[in-house]
Amino acid sequence: MEMKEFIYLITLEEEGNISRAAERLYMAQSSLSQFLQQFETELGVKLFVRTPKGIHPTHNGERFIEHARSMLLQYQRAKNEIWSNENLEAGKISFGISTFRGQRMLPKILKGFHDKYPKVHVEVVEENSMRLEELLVGGKLDLAIVVMPTTKLKKEVSVFRKDEILLVVHKDHPLVQHIHPTQEQGKYWVSLKDTVQYEYILSGYDTILGSLGRDMLRKQKLKWRAFHNNISAPMAVAMAKEGLGLAFTYQSCVEESDDVLYLRIGKEGVFLDLGIAYPPGEYRSKGAEELEKIVRQVYEEN
Repeated sequence: MEMKEFIYLITLEEEGNISRAAERLYMAQSSLSQFLQQFETELGVKLFVRTPKGIHPTHNGERFIEHARSMLLQYQRAKNEIWSNENLEAGKISFGISTFRGQRMLPKILKGFHDKYPKVHVEVVEENSMRLEELLVGGKLDLAIVVMPTTKLKKEVSVFRKDEILLVVHKDHPLVQHIHPTQEQGKYWVSLKDTVQYEYILSGYDTILGSLGRDMLRKQKLKWRAFHNNISAPMAVAMAKEGLGLAFTYQSCVEESDDVLYLRIGKEGVFLDLGIAYPPGEYRSKGAEELEKIVRQVYEEN
């Protein structure tokens, strides 16, 4: 059996649908379906149950896929150790970062690392923080920037900076009449209770901004309006910049504009910790550790 076939089975289990799995693997659905049929025939055991709504693993399938994940993780670690022994003269590092945060910070991180280690390829995986944690646990990433606290990773994560959640609003939006100056010149804060009379543009529940934004409103027992409830963070900010509503963003993702205000939420602000996370286990590749140094350096400079 080839390693790529392990990846096929794991992807089928994660997607629960042959068509979606094939799309993710960049292969034809018929080819993936044929692979699964042939593989099950060779084993003499059904690994997946087919239903009108998709597929799900049998008990034997769950056990087999669990072993496949373990073998893939050991295989990746073996490659990383070999690359480390080559003094970073070759190799690959899988680095996870959210698309929104990556738009501003990722190019600088990649440039800094490439200048120092031009022969090491950094494979970027763009997902939201919750998904990145899952990928780390599954051994599919060498390093990632995640929002803390994490739910599945503990000692593998270290805090490296604070970030602030801000509200994005166009300078001509009626909310501006409710803002208050902070002690920093040119900066303002707003009470959430003054925002709910206006429309929000929200990211999905499976994102940090989407879930934390809603949690902040719920904790103050506020009722809000949002005709857009599953917009990506970059798109929500872009729409807010045009005066179409209010959107949440991070301080680290702010792009200054004369037509836009970034408002602190409440007088004290709302902050969270960013962490640098590794997959579970004691081994960390030299390449991942060197990339971590570049990440910290870029964030300090910016």
